[in-house]
Amino acid sequence: MDKISALAALAALGQETRLDVFRLLVRAGQDGVPAGEIADRLNAVQNTVSAHLKVLAHAGLIRAERDGRIVRYVADMTGFRDLLAYLMEDCCNGSPELCQPVIKAVTCNC
Repeated sequence: MDKISALAALAALGQETRLDVFRLLVRAGQDGVPAGEIADRLNAVQNTVSAHLKVLAHAGLIRAERDGRIVRYVADMTGFRDLLAYLMEDCCNGSPELCQPVIKAVTCNC
């Protein structure tokens, strides 16, 4: 990931509704959530959520998957991983033990 992509991802997550959408999709896992249901779950206006979904997708943090007539959104964990890797790229200054608490915090027990 380059600096411009990282800035786009951070900017996308830097808005309250978009952060809520991203966290919802992370919780949903591989099944994702249908577009209309995202607005319902967040008690938000459909067309506003649609604009937020576009920003998150453009930032590489989510992706749309068509399931017949339904469009499901799924958190793009590769994009998220790339963002985390970019942020931690220069971590530790040669002392990997300094990064262990961060790595442990972001590692799920799935």
